[in-house]
Amino acid sequence: MVIGLSGGVDSSVAAWVLKEQGYDVEALFMRNWNDTTGLIQSDCHWEDDLMFAEMVSRKLGIPIRMADLSAQYREKVVEYMFSEYGRGRTPNPDVLCNREIKFDSFAEEAGKLGADLIATGHYCRKEILQSDKNVIYRLLAGMDHNKDQSYFLCQLSQKQLAKAIFPIGGLTKPEVRKIAEKLGLATSARKDSQGICFVGRVHLPTFLQQKLEKRKGEIIEIPHTVDYRYRDPGIPADDITDEELRSASEPHRYEPDDGKFAGWHNGAHFFTVGQRKGMNTGGYREPLFVIATDTERNIIYAGEGQSHPGLCRKGLFIRKEDVHWIREDLKMDAEENREYLVRIRYRQPLQRAKLFSRKEGIYAIFDTLQRGITPGQFAVWYDGDEVIGSGVINA
Repeated sequence: MVIGLSGGVDSSVAAWVLKEQGYDVEALFMRNWNDTTGLIQSDCHWEDDLMFAEMVSRKLGIPIRMADLSAQYREKVVEYMFSEYGRGRTPNPDVLCNREIKFDSFAEEAGKLGADLIATGHYCRKEILQSDKNVIYRLLAGMDHNKDQSYFLCQLSQKQLAKAIFPIGGLTKPEVRKIAEKLGLATSARKDSQGICFVGRVHLPTFLQQKLEKRKGEIIEIPHTVDYRYRDPGIPADDITDEELRSASEPHRYEPDDGKFAGWHNGAHFFTVGQRKGMNTGGYREPLFVIATDTERNIIYAGEGQSHPGLCRKGLFIRKEDVHWIREDLKMDAEENREYLVRIRYRQPLQRAKLFSRKEGIYAIFDTLQRGITPGQFAVWYDGDEVIGSGVINA
């Protein structure tokens, strides 16, 4: 058994739980990033994380090694980030890090050590369903719903889940802290990591300027009076037409003549829907929020106040090639409709929606209007506490 020991309290307690359960545990520390460009200087870097991981391993009496996965991380996660932001989309690097690094590249390194199982400090759970034909692995939300991280694991496959163990999925964060404190672990009072997975808190425009150039462009303020068309607030009937699905799922589109000039920005690709900071506009009673970006013409469209109708939409669309089913046995057939609970960002309360499977992909039409649907992010659908599938929001 190999556990990913990160230098944080969660993986530290996860390692202790494994030992208590009788596993022969080894620790593997991942070095994935050492570039400080754009990094907020008050944050610790990987050397500090390694130091804490080594202190925990000594305390628990388990061997620890380090694996340098920085090349894989840059290729599979960071380059993807640059590409998506350049297209005017907002990626989720944490989801990609889990799929491509922690449960792929890291798992390969663990396999070289002879491990048949890997463990992490994620707040989620795994259950096994057995039938006469096969074994199915279920990914469930963590018992601590305030810290549940199942959203970030939404792209895992059955093959990846088969080798995964989540030792603290049945614990709450306060319980984890108490255990660490009782054991005298160096990580017991250490703050949780924030920002981009393995990079930390960054000033995003500075970080992105490694690959994306500044481009001065206009901010156009769109008034509340622009005509927005929404469907009935209830979940649509099964006989909804494909034209109605597309209409309900399309993002709001604007032209410069729809509003008025409000200021200048340094690049539309540095901004995302729902963002408030960074526009440096004044003279408004309420803050301006980004309601759309046009990276081709380098224009930001903004609306005044959190209640601006341009921040809300009825549905979203996921292309067929971007749809992923953890529960492959529950994959929807073409023209099938099914109700699920859907989340479009981490820690967002689950939202009732109906999924419509079509030959081009999946449409999700929500029971209520959703604020800040963002292309590039992941929509994740649940059946109760179980993650069934996910996909990259295309529009």
